[in-house]
Amino acid sequence: MSYARIGSANTYDNAVRNISTRQSALSNLQENLTSGKRVVRPSDDPTSAANAERALTRISRITSNQRALESQRNAIAQAEGTLGQVTDVLQRFRELVVSAGNAVNSSAERRSIAVELQGLRDQVYALANTQDTNGLPLFSALGSALAPFVGPQATAPDYTFNGLPGQTASSDVAIPFTLDGDAAFMHQPARDGAYNVAVSTIPTDRTLTTNGVTVVQSSLVNGHSYEISFSAVGPGASPNTTTATYTIVDKTTNTSSLPVVIADFPSDQPLSLKISAEANPAVNIPGLSLQITGTPADGDTVSITPDPSIFSVLDQAIKDIKEAPNNNGATQAVGQALHNIDIGMARISAVRGQAGDLLNRADRISANQENRSIQLESDRSRAEDLDMIKGISDFNNQQTGYQAALQTYAKVQQLSLFNFIS
Repeated sequence: MSYARIGSANTYDNAVRNISTRQSALSNLQENLTSGKRVVRPSDDPTSAANAERALTRISRITSNQRALESQRNAIAQAEGTLGQVTDVLQRFRELVVSAGNAVNSSAERRSIAVELQGLRDQVYALANTQDTNGLPLFSALGSALAPFVGPQATAPDYTFNGLPGQTASSDVAIPFTLDGDAAFMHQPARDGAYNVAVSTIPTDRTLTTNGVTVVQSSLVNGHSYEISFSAVGPGASPNTTTATYTIVDKTTNTSSLPVVIADFPSDQPLSLKISAEANPAVNIPGLSLQITGTPADGDTVSITPDPSIFSVLDQAIKDIKEAPNNNGATQAVGQALHNIDIGMARISAVRGQAGDLLNRADRISANQENRSIQLESDRSRAEDLDMIKGISDFNNQQTGYQAALQTYAKVQQLSLFNFIS
């Protein structure tokens, strides 16, 4: 009898434990089906849980990088669009400068054109100091004040870049927030050769003009200001010829070259004088070339001054056009303005091209990050997601076992002495 009682009690306890185990397993499978995950908690599979957590962390980092990249892309796109506006304004400025060179214009008409040019110059300056939606300058380079460009100033240079020139490097996941405003709007004598060449007042019965300065050997360019003075202009040794002498003065160092004599050029033709190391290795402007055309006279001067920025070019063009005493002065002012505006537009176009390259890089980074995110999501899914077909099959099998355990328990409950007696 005692063996029967022990056997019945053991059978009863085993049945209860079996039901509890199967109920717990069934509950876990149901939770997996509901969540769609094989690993609901780390204890389910520590290795898979760690892999899934690592993948989620990397996906989160990619999401953050993508948000930052989108902000950077918007800033560069705005900067590129601003440079496009600057180019449009400069093109309009150029058109007005060409119209100012028309010989039929009077001094009053040139002054009227200069007023419109001043408004366009103000637009260029405002665009150069444009800020993004966060209040940061679009052209601050490696860092600058809220207004990267300062000027005009009373002392030279008239405009300065209030910051650190250069372009921030891109990374595998980011591009710069700003463009190099120094490269876009500021000029370097050796690189750009932006010089304003002004001729002293020439009477209406003769002309004296120059072309734009060109850089022939950048390593020799020193950025100094120069003045070419003509003297001893008179009859040449031969009939119908003229002789003249010129001297080049370095206004920065206050040093003068040796006088150079231009002997016996035809009196009935304009003088064509080339100032360069090629034409005269002993007396020239270091690294630069300049062509002077016209009829010089005693006291005529030609001043050569570097333009440190596109704003300097515009200001000088406005001043020279407004103050041109006659057509010779207007012709010289227009020629210099067009030459230097083209230099400035080339600089802006180059930086605008860099902006386009950065936007293309941003697109490539975004595409790469999206592909990487998809790969990481696959890794996470493999680590923790549930195979639904297998999950449903396991759930049905477990449910069948659970029902069998319940029926077994019902039978075991009846195995007692009292039931036997009755």
